[in-house]
This record gives sequence, C-alpha cells and structure tokens, in this order.
Amino acid sequence: MGELIYLDNAATTYPKPVMVYDFMNDFYRKNGVNPGRSGYDKTLECEELVFSTRKALTEFFNGTNPYHLTFSYNASDSLNMIIQGMLRKGDHVITSNVEHNSVLRPLYHKKHDGEIEVTYIPFDDHGYLDPDDVRKAFRKNTRLVIINHGSNVIGTIQPVAEIGKYCREAGIYFAVDASQTAGHIPIDVQAMCIDLLAFTGHKCLFGPTGIGGSYIGEEVPIRGTRFGGTGVRSAYPFHLEEFPYRMEVGTLNIVGVAGLCAGNRWIKEQGIENLHTKDMALWQKLRDGLRQIDGVILYCADSAINHNGVLSFNIQGWEAGDVGTMLDVDFNVACRTGLHCAPLVHVQLGTDQIHGSVRFSIGPFNTEEQINNVIEAVEEIAAMRR
Repeated sequence: MGELIYLDNAATTYPKPVMVYDFMNDFYRKNGVNPGRSGYDKTLECEELVFSTRKALTEFFNGTNPYHLTFSYNASDSLNMIIQGMLRKGDHVITSNVEHNSVLRPLYHKKHDGEIEVTYIPFDDHGYLDPDDVRKAFRKNTRLVIINHGSNVIGTIQPVAEIGKYCREAGIYFAVDASQTAGHIPIDVQAMCIDLLAFTGHKCLFGPTGIGGSYIGEEVPIRGTRFGGTGVRSAYPFHLEEFPYRMEVGTLNIVGVAGLCAGNRWIKEQGIENLHTKDMALWQKLRDGLRQIDGVILYCADSAINHNGVLSFNIQGWEAGDVGTMLDVDFNVACRTGLHCAPLVHVQLGTDQIHGSVRFSIGPFNTEEQINNVIEAVEEIAAMRR
C-alpha cells in the first residue's frame, strides 16, 4: 500500500510544519515551567512566550488589546465560555443551520432549561447565509448573534462582515466561530464588527491539539464562568475580573501555546493568501474530477469563491461510512464520514436520512498527484456499485 493520503485537515491539520514540531520540543525542554507564578529566569521566559503569542495573534486578527486574546483548550471550550458568559435569562439568540455542535449544544441546553430563545437561519442552495435573513430575525431581546465563519461540512465562508455590520448598527453582540478559518482566511475583528471570536489551534493555525482561544472586544461585558488559580492576588477571594484572567483559569498549556506561536510564524512566512490559493487550486481540481464521476453527488460545491478546502459528497447506493472504509482500507485515503458534528447542515441537505456524507478536506501538504489518486479511487468505488 502506498503512502497515506491525508484528507481530514478539517478535523486537524496533519502533518504540521516541521518548525512547529521543532519549536514545541525545544521550548518545552528548555522552558517548560509555569508562567507568571514566580520570578526566576525560566518562568519569565515562559511568560514572555505567552505574551508574545497573545500579541502576535491579536495583530493577526487585527484586535486592539493583547490581554483580550485568551487561551483555552479549543474552540469548543471558548464557545462554551462565550455562550455561558454572554447570555442571561430571557435573551434571544440568532444562529444558523451551518453551526457545529460546539454552538448548537450549549444553546440547546440553555433553551431546554427555559433560559433563552433561539432562531436558526437556513442557508441558501449554494450554502450561504443571507445577512438580511439575520437582520430580519432581530428582536428587542436579541442579545447575541453567533455564526460559523466557515462550514466544516459544505466549506462555504459566510458573509460575516455584512452580518457584523447589521449587528453593530442594532447594538447586538456578534460572535464568530472561526474554527475552520483562523489561519486560512484573513480575519479582521474591527472591519468585520466581530465582538467575540473563537478559534482553535490544531486546524488552520497548525498548532497541536488541546490549545485554542478567543478574542473578546474591550467593551464586551462577558462574565467569567470559571474560577480558580491565576498566580496573581492570591489572597483575593473572588476570581479576577481583569483580562486575561477573566477567561483563563489555572496553568496554561504551554507546549500548546508554543505550537500556536510557531504555527502563526509559519503562516506569516508562507503568506495566508498563498496558502489559501494553493488549497483552493487543489480543491477545484478535486471538485471538477468528482463531478465527472457517474453517481457522485456533491454538496454546495459550485464555486471556489468564498470557500475553504472542504468538499463533501456521497455516491448513490453507498453508505458514506462504507465509502470511507473502502477509501481507507483499499486506497489508503484518510477522510471523515457521518454528520461531522454539524447535524442541522445535514438536516437541511437531507443527508441526515442517509447517515451523512463523505468529507475530503485539503491542507497545505497535499499534492496534485494525491488529488489525482483520490479521484481515481472514488471512480473505482462508484464503478463497483454500477
């Protein structure tokens, strides 16, 4: 069997750039101590890494205050803190059918408990939300709009700048889940009127698993939802209100922060636009190849404009899971099948009735030869059914 063709980058990018592995290993071996808890050299060097990474990512997202760039386990963790910290009993929330369970489940729990009301905006036939549909859903008690910037199922990049503008004009807080776009698509929290941004480190930012974070606007009244150690003002009985402590508890994942730091440097060296252009050239080749195969159904894959490297499909007559197994066992292709933790996308597409879809997701280390091999593999599988 040949070398693995990895097309599951929407789950986590793999492999990482060599400089990420090297920097994590070197830094953690030399300075893997607890930052901000003591005054000796190594802890100061560790704290310098944390702050320099806050600063670099704040600049990357065009934020204004690096202390409002806070770290968490991942985007799901940050989204939970955003939702729990922003919403009050009686609030109305607007979200969409393109959301991941990282948003849907926290909202569902609060709705189920009778705390909030939720409106879900559908996407159009091409996979995009209409900002006017969001605006028309505004109510007097609407406190938060929370939208997935890039779908992990259909790959569409939503018009968050237009949605953010409507929210800003109405005095409604706007949160964006950038799990699939941070590091892949330029994000400007000021120009896009984003009040709360959640990101993860292990996808397009090329860090390891177990690290993510959020950027919270300076005037956003988010409550802290976790309490514990900070290493600062330990005699004070309550958790600290100032940032970054409001959103961080206990010892940070230092090796994760180091990976984020190195991943961000690599993206800047390569150029985010260059990385995106390369991914989408391969995506277009993959889409065009799959389109020619009899029995293949593509979902919302009309154009590479406002899109990421995700492409979902099914083969008529095959279960998605069976196709994924054959791609793995017979062709050494790694992909994702099922509902992709985004059930409302599949409900709207109708693929929930057939156990989801097969998803390919392209990364910077995929090649044209690999894409050609994958197209041939899908063609062979489709021919078996015929």
